[in-house]
Amino acid sequence: MTSLSRSKRPGPIPAVKRIQLNDPSLDTPVPDHFRCPISLDLMRDPVTASTGITYDRQSIESWLERGNLNCPVTSKPIDIHELIPNHSTRKLIQEWCVQNRALGVERIPTPRIPISPLEASEILSQVSLASRRGDRYKCGNLAMKLKEIGKETERDRRCIAAAGAARILSASFSQLAGESSENSKALGDLEKILSALVVFFPLDIEAKRWIISPGSLKSMVLILKYGDLSGRLSTLLVLREVVSTLDNASLESVSKTNGLAEALTLLVEKPISPLATKTSLVTIFYLISSNERAASRFVNLGLVSLLLDTLVDCDKSRCEKALAVLEGLFQCEKGRERGCEHALVVPVLVKKMLRVSDMATEFSVSALWRICKGCKKNCIVEAVQVGAFQKLLLLLQVGCNGVTKERASELLKMLNGSRGSVECIETVDFKGLKRSFD
Repeated sequence: MTSLSRSKRPGPIPAVKRIQLNDPSLDTPVPDHFRCPISLDLMRDPVTASTGITYDRQSIESWLERGNLNCPVTSKPIDIHELIPNHSTRKLIQEWCVQNRALGVERIPTPRIPISPLEASEILSQVSLASRRGDRYKCGNLAMKLKEIGKETERDRRCIAAAGAARILSASFSQLAGESSENSKALGDLEKILSALVVFFPLDIEAKRWIISPGSLKSMVLILKYGDLSGRLSTLLVLREVVSTLDNASLESVSKTNGLAEALTLLVEKPISPLATKTSLVTIFYLISSNERAASRFVNLGLVSLLLDTLVDCDKSRCEKALAVLEGLFQCEKGRERGCEHALVVPVLVKKMLRVSDMATEFSVSALWRICKGCKKNCIVEAVQVGAFQKLLLLLQVGCNGVTKERASELLKMLNGSRGSVECIETVDFKGLKRSFD
């Protein structure tokens, strides 16, 4: 083998690398052979490549994952799956840490050996077998084992995902959900599968097909209604992942699932966690996109009023999502009617127009445009009264693009005719409203 040119070799490794101790005023020399040739830091999980060079696992795996296929020291080809744990060096490092404990050096923990592709495939095969036999208990426990391993390191997660975890877990959930699953124990086992599935996103087409099967959707509705906090959150995350890429026909089919709209609306009305609320809103947003029938279902459940009450006082992220859903509900006639009937609709939309973010502005303008264009004249008058004309004018002066600019301009034309007949009031605390709160 020809030797490498000097320019291709890594720079010289210093004889001693000094690490900072718990006490900033102290430090201690680290033996050269305990340091990784890449990071020059104390190795926590030493592994030896086929070239005989020992590295810290995180450093060498990161090196290889960036597309480098050769050993950094020898430039000979190496493979990530051929790295061998160097237990002797690791034990020596741990002993050195113990000897220097008085100087503030903490003993490194014994690392767990990463899962191999073969091991991942074997566990997933057991999951498939358990689901075919209808063994929910074993399938749930195996799913949790996969979840725990997948959360250890990103490398382990990718290894299990590459072995088909999302597809196999989704298929297993669908097979088990197709049977009787209305008792709490059965739901608990199904929750474990969904909890593991979340770790191995994204889902491919086949995995999504399993998840939107009638049996799967029925069980997910049951979990949303009766499952524990973790189970409901996992179900929401899986639903959001699935509906975010479905075509309109599939979205309409999912939205017709018995009890799904009610379960999602209840999670907005009675929040169980901030993440659950936001995930519910995103899921609803996708379900009602370009689907007036689905939007009408949520309108009939009182979602318009719930969203307006939420928007009075909420954080930026929840505000954006609530406005997006509200604008989607106003695409159907029934949604606009309910909006016009609510005392908060115009003041809230005008208030959020310039106060939150560009995204919130876009949805606020669009929702107000739909209300004013499709409802009674009193909404236009009230919009002028709470300062919409001035805010829209400022918005156009500051700058906005595309549909938002077009709708802001059209709103200004609609509001202009009522400017001289009403008095503008303060919108911050909704003082001066002519209508009572619903």
